[in-house]
Amino acid sequence: MKRVGTLVLLWVMVPVMPAQARVASSTAAGFHVSYTATVAATPEAIWAQLAHPERWWSKDHSWSGDAANFSLGVKPGGCFCEKLPGGGFVEHARVIYAAPGKMLRLSGGLGPLQGEAVAGTLTITIKAGEAQSSTLDFDYVVGGYARFDLKELAPVVDGVVGEQHKRLGQLVATGKPE
Repeated sequence: MKRVGTLVLLWVMVPVMPAQARVASSTAAGFHVSYTATVAATPEAIWAQLAHPERWWSKDHSWSGDAANFSLGVKPGGCFCEKLPGGGFVEHARVIYAAPGKMLRLSGGLGPLQGEAVAGTLTITIKAGEAQSSTLDFDYVVGGYARFDLKELAPVVDGVVGEQHKRLGQLVATGKPE
């Protein structure tokens, strides 16, 4: 996984309202990052793309360097996984809740959190809005023991989660994640 520096968001004119983002809270033992945006799409259209991270998750935040290696089994215990060269794999997270068109919850430590004794829960919520629009929320909560101060990592994780949130919204609204 590439080390993430400062993320600069360059918003272009697309049918996705800019996300409201923030590290909602953080301590040495954990943090919560939260993103919300209005997307010009129905909850069903968002859900259909959400189930295909190979279409929207950035290759820059993969172990293999190729987004085509991502998959997501939307079923009890389903895996948000990535194939690695030579027959290996990475389990990024496990599906712990799925309500089609409404909510997907994954449990797992993303990126450098995977090697620490932390629990991470990513909740993706979709709410129908007006005129064929929806609200798309990403909330990632992390806590536990790490060999480093989790509060210091919070802004980096915030940038990575925010980038994926933006890419999913743009894919649904425009057909392209970038």
